[in-house]
Amino acid sequence: MDNSKPAYGQETQKQEDVLILAIESSCDETAASVVKNGRTVLSNVISSQIDLHTLYGGVVPEIASRKHTERINQVITQALKEADMTLDDMTAIGVTYGPGLVGALLVGVAEAKAIAYAKGLPLVGVHHIEGHVSANYIEHPDLEPPFLCLIVSGGHTHLVVVQDYGKFEILGRSRDDAAGEAFDKVARAIGLGYPGGPKIDRVSKEGNPDAIVFPKGKLEDNPYDFSFSGVKSAVLNYLNGARMKGEEICQADVAASFQKSVVDVLVEHTMLAARNLGMNRIAIAGGVASNSALRGAMEEACRRRKYSFYRPSPIFCTDNAAMIGVAAYYEYMAGTRHGWDLNAVPGLRLGER
Repeated sequence: MDNSKPAYGQETQKQEDVLILAIESSCDETAASVVKNGRTVLSNVISSQIDLHTLYGGVVPEIASRKHTERINQVITQALKEADMTLDDMTAIGVTYGPGLVGALLVGVAEAKAIAYAKGLPLVGVHHIEGHVSANYIEHPDLEPPFLCLIVSGGHTHLVVVQDYGKFEILGRSRDDAAGEAFDKVARAIGLGYPGGPKIDRVSKEGNPDAIVFPKGKLEDNPYDFSFSGVKSAVLNYLNGARMKGEEICQADVAASFQKSVVDVLVEHTMLAARNLGMNRIAIAGGVASNSALRGAMEEACRRRKYSFYRPSPIFCTDNAAMIGVAAYYEYMAGTRHGWDLNAVPGLRLGER
């Protein structure tokens, strides 16, 4: 990969607008988007597999890969049509190459390489988590680095300083279950099924968040790290104990109390980092960032401290290609280019290339 950095605009001086066709296929959404100049989304097409994987209680990797193969050309065609453009109008192709399910990632990477090769366009591989952070730029034109960002999804929980576009300092991460993973496991345990996050969010509105006191994971060696396996186990123990005693279980109270424990930890860690680092701009990102309790609690915490709070609309929190297009734009302008040897990297860490 060539990471040389030409002068800003050097490669695009013959074209006023930089247009990125972005492809996302890291898990169970097949998505394509056309993004102009890193901030304007001209199209955002998502083909979700949720209904299919719900039958199995979670994402089945082999099925996900097969469905990506079936849908990817249609999704790209629709994205170009909605943007009223063709491949000949594109400046570069951006694609998620990690982290994620290896088979699913490979479908998107192979498609992106084929298009880039056929059209002679630059290929820009994007880190999926960088994409989630970049979703904030779509609706907040005033947001620029540096700022503090909490990234919360099904597979990742990170607290990072966004030092510059594409440059991050990781303050903390989950030592075990990601927050979204804990949501899914608890949702199954209380009989809500998959996907757990949205269902717990909905049911919690009918419950008492103070009905049951579940533990909050704290790690002494790094106050910014997260641990959600403890609260997950506490919920399972509570459910087993109640069933053994023949006690009635209020699904809504369990959901609300669990959600409160997780949200409190996420907000507390973020506010601690903001205070210690003297940062007053806070953003959230990732699928769990669409959780109404988290959004409300973070907004209130920021309001009390007079911090600026940024969050994407729910459609840009879950996996989508628009966020990949935004991240690809800033990588492209920084001179990032990938060769035909670009491969899927399922365990790619944030900050790795």
